[in-house]
Amino acid sequence: MKIAANILPGYIFPKRYTNYLFSLLFLLYMFDYIDRMVVSALLPYIKAEFGTSDTKLGMLMSAVYLSIILLTFPVSLVIDRWSRRRTIGVMAAIWSLATAAAALTKSFGALLTTRTFIGIGEAGYAPGGSAMISGLYPIEKRSWIMGLWNAAIPLGSAIGVALGGVIASHWGWRSAFGIVALPGLFIAILFFFSKDYKTVKLIRNEAPRIKGAKIEKIKMSTKDMFREFAEKPSLLLTYFGMMAVVFTTTSLLTWLPSYFTREYGIPAQQSSTKASLVMLLALVGAPLGGFLVDRWRRKKLNARLVFPGITSLVAAFFCFLAFVVFRDTAQYICLLLFGVTVTMFIPAAGAVTQDLVHPGLRATSYAIAVVIQNSLGSMLGPIVIGAISTQTTLGTALAILPVFVLVAGVLFLVGSLFYKKDILKVADLEYEADS
Repeated sequence: MKIAANILPGYIFPKRYTNYLFSLLFLLYMFDYIDRMVVSALLPYIKAEFGTSDTKLGMLMSAVYLSIILLTFPVSLVIDRWSRRRTIGVMAAIWSLATAAAALTKSFGALLTTRTFIGIGEAGYAPGGSAMISGLYPIEKRSWIMGLWNAAIPLGSAIGVALGGVIASHWGWRSAFGIVALPGLFIAILFFFSKDYKTVKLIRNEAPRIKGAKIEKIKMSTKDMFREFAEKPSLLLTYFGMMAVVFTTTSLLTWLPSYFTREYGIPAQQSSTKASLVMLLALVGAPLGGFLVDRWRRKKLNARLVFPGITSLVAAFFCFLAFVVFRDTAQYICLLLFGVTVTMFIPAAGAVTQDLVHPGLRATSYAIAVVIQNSLGSMLGPIVIGAISTQTTLGTALAILPVFVLVAGVLFLVGSLFYKKDILKVADLEYEADS
């Protein structure tokens, strides 16, 4: 695609081409979560065929996150130092092919192996995509664009769960894996023919010793790179706040269809549709949260941490009402409200991981967030809830989730106290379009 020269301030490409790249990033993120979450709707079928426990079923989700944990950080280093678009293309091809391979499995062990390879492919996408978006759009629009991009998570999750249930009921659960794998592979190919910004050099700006002299540019040492993260409390607290919310959302995405089936006797296909509506309403939360927090940031610099602190506390309240206080219609209404409010943190917190680090380390920063939230959140969540469910009931297990969202809200609010000081430590460097 030929790129014209009419580039607006704050952009490195013309706006039309920038939005084209964003569309690819959005669609790929959506299919990322379709491939990841389709298994949620298939758990009753898999359980019936292989006779596995809830703990083992939880491993089908946790295996993805274990691979992400192990590979996200090294892959992010490649992304920051090589190419975002090329790495994204390779990663997407791997996870799409692994999803297709799941359709051919004949044992639980083989299925678990394919889920592991899905995680290997997905390890670099969130860091690479967030770094790419941070360079494509001006900083004042970062939360809004991150919110739109992250809306692909609930949308993809909802489509994956709903589509998985429909396909499985008509053609069997293996067919669901094969069908959802194809679109991601096509979009992965398009990334190899797209453009990106040039890799940002790792330099730190040294204040001039003589008045009027030029700022001296010095290559960052390993110690300098470590300090980019370790010496910013607001950044560290953001990482762990994200982890606490993700523990809750991943557990809910995994077990909500099964919960509706067991608690209310709803058939698997219908329970998948009902659960997907909760996830789909979350589609409102991410872009709305990004829009609101960017407007608030014009008046309050640390709004990107105050806002997710408030919305997480509200989400914890709705989650508590849903699993501890109410049942039937009232419970479902609270779940829908939870779905909207719990995702409002995503664009603001995601933007913070990019705001507070050197531009040449943005993929690495998001990778750290991914490692923390997946190792302590996404990977543990489905297994912990599954294990508690095995010993008690699934409803009892899900009733612990409000505590984690409450903790997240507190972490974000405490982090907001350090944000203004931490952002002053960040180097201000410009991006250049790659040829």
